[in-house]
Amino acid sequence: MDLDDGSEFMGMRTLIRVAAVTMAIGMLAVIAACSGPPKNSALAEQCESGLKTAYQELDFAKAKGFGGSVDWTKAASLLSAASIQQEFGKYPNCVDKVQRARYYIEQSKK
Repeated sequence: MDLDDGSEFMGMRTLIRVAAVTMAIGMLAVIAACSGPPKNSALAEQCESGLKTAYQELDFAKAKGFGGSVDWTKAASLLSAASIQQEFGKYPNCVDKVQRARYYIEQSKK
């Protein structure tokens, strides 16, 4: 390695800095992704179990021929929105949408 002008040494320093910054960003991303369990695990569980039950009821209503009704469509839309709320950890909103969806599922059967 010829260090007469120092350019090769400076290039190596820059490369090491870039590698260090890249590793730091990667580690922060991993830490952020592993933030742990939801803060309100009871609501998270209620959201998850409510979604599962409501989707089963929605499928049952569709199988019984109520799949084209306005109420069934409202319920399907609410459940899709609730799933998104769950993904973002907005569990109270998820639970609310699930409850409203289950109401519309019942209404679709009448």
